[in-house]
Amino acid sequence: MPDNPIKVIMLAPTPYFSDRGCHVRIYEEAKALRQLGVDVRIVTYHLGRDLGQIPTYRACRIPWYKKVEAGPSWQKPYLDILLLFKAMRIARIFSPDLIHAHLHEGALIGFFLKKWLQVPLLFDYQGSLTAEISAHRFIKKKSLLHKVFAGLESTINNLADFIVTSSSPSASALVNDWHMQANRVQALIDGVDTDDFRPYSKVDCRKELNLPPDVPIVGFLGLLNEYQGIDILLEAISILKGQNTRTFFLVMGFPETEYVKKAKDLGLDSIIRFTGRIDYTLAPKYLSACDLAVSPKISLSEANGKLFNYMACGLPTIVFDTPVNREILGEIGAYAAYSDASDLAVQIAMLATNTPLIEELSEKSREKAVQEHSWRARGETLLELYHGLLKKSKA
Repeated sequence: MPDNPIKVIMLAPTPYFSDRGCHVRIYEEAKALRQLGVDVRIVTYHLGRDLGQIPTYRACRIPWYKKVEAGPSWQKPYLDILLLFKAMRIARIFSPDLIHAHLHEGALIGFFLKKWLQVPLLFDYQGSLTAEISAHRFIKKKSLLHKVFAGLESTINNLADFIVTSSSPSASALVNDWHMQANRVQALIDGVDTDDFRPYSKVDCRKELNLPPDVPIVGFLGLLNEYQGIDILLEAISILKGQNTRTFFLVMGFPETEYVKKAKDLGLDSIIRFTGRIDYTLAPKYLSACDLAVSPKISLSEANGKLFNYMACGLPTIVFDTPVNREILGEIGAYAAYSDASDLAVQIAMLATNTPLIEELSEKSREKAVQEHSWRARGETLLELYHGLLKKSKA
């Protein structure tokens, strides 16, 4: 760490770290920035675990709140108030130069800190708040509550000095749909640490995990919910089983109980292994046991960070044809018609039965991850933005 580093409080209004995509972005950004000499401190909820060497401070413990999976909750407002108080205490001691706020709740908390400390606020935007809570069926579209949240979202979007988004479609939506000034928004898509995420011996990984040695294995890593397309995935697997396609599915993530039951009811339990939640640091070995990967996420604008991990581990990947997935995978992706279980099954079968194509795409996937998607490069971009915001604030 240099003698006079830039000091940053990174607000994470989420149970960090809980082995899911949003948390991976927070961790990898903070890690990359610290490697570049920025003194980053994470302030987060009481739930979760510390990861790596990043100083992490937690709001006071609420014994009855134990939700670690993604999705809205009416209990979050008081958690965010407690997070604000904790951030104020840390700021009083730490005297940050800048606030880096994740998610809309973080941007709102960050605004109060910005006004109090008179420092710049960068908002790390990972998708529309209103779209997310609607997708989770927390509110009904076009309802009065939907309008209230849309108004709140619009207000929060305008509180920050600058916004980085986790996908280019999100940046476009902020400008075109939410009428943000284009010079205040920039896409900073996710990345991957290709030293940590790399191919391991498939034979050894399958033996260690007690997986079938001689059948194509399709992997999924992430949260298990409708929003991530898991219901569509199970439908596609059912189609593949009906066609006697030789495949086995390794589904890594949580909460899994509902889908374990659903798979059993569909008669799929013999060709699916649900691992439950797995430690982020163990994910590369689980992924290396697979031949290919799938991500049937149905969001049209939200980031899809798992694709970077798939690529880094050399896994050809089947996804729905969306702008976000095209931006990340480009010509190396296998694309199914949007939200179409039948075409998803077709694409999985086509790839799973073509060993030469798997080998070709595996090599290209790893190469693309290394050359185009390192977290260090993303950290350098953030550092440039920090310098620009600090220079502007002192002008």
